Amino acid sequence: MDRAGLRALLEEVQKGTLDVEAALEAVAQRPAHLDYASVDLHRSLRTGHPEVIYGAGKTAPQIVGLLDALHEGGQVGLVTRVDTEKAQAICAERPHLTWHQTARVIVQDEPSGPGIGHIGVVCAGTSDLPVAEEAAVVAEALGNRVVRHRDIGVAGLHRTLSRLDTLREASVLIVAAGMEGALPSVMAGLVESPVIAVPTSVGYGASFNGLAALLGMLNSCAPGVSVVNIDNGFGAAMQASTINRLAMRPPPTENT
Repeated sequence: MDRAGLRALLEEVQKGTLDVEAALEAVAQRPAHLDYASVDLHRSLRTGHPEVIYGAGKTAPQIVGLLDALHEGGQVGLVTRVDTEKAQAICAERPHLTWHQTARVIVQDEPSGPGIGHIGVVCAGTSDLPVAEEAAVVAEALGNRVVRHRDIGVAGLHRTLSRLDTLREASVLIVAAGMEGALPSVMAGLVESPVIAVPTSVGYGASFNGLAALLGMLNSCAPGVSVVNIDNGFGAAMQASTINRLAMRPPPTENT
């Protein structure tokens, strides 16, 4: 159950269309205990985001069981870092799932509607797409409206500048870049939105599998850039979703 679901439940109790015992039963969801995991069905209620399944290291049957538990608990089902062979086995068991191959993400019960706010996902180069798409797909699954900006790295700065008007409309930007990791610093000097930098493990030998980009982003001369771990599009999406939801929240009503 998430906050919207709890609010709807309480409104039914207030109107008298649902009795207290039925509401209590609906709220009192305990963790779903499987042989290999305990699924947190109240995480969305506490934090605004559901529990997400990290697919690497789990078997296809284990992931199917976790998705079923989340679905039965009324949660959005999200699985990250799923390779193609495992995804095909999972989707053969549950054909209603959506497999985003580039992002390596499986989504169950995708939200309907246009989404809230506007998260911009910026990809420096085509080689950074898997990480950028992980961020974009996860952000969309969490109910956000996402605009993608692909292949606009600093090697052709005119490509960035040509999209500046749209980039400035975003509540928050996720910027994925490898090599020297310069794009988030450039972006943060052009927009007023928060910039979440994602270093990717893309580049030649001295990039050290993303370490050079990570250090470059941590040492950014543009103030206010926040940085997640190497290739962590998922973490960037969670942070951006939180910022976006806060940006869309109406101001508190003053007590007089």
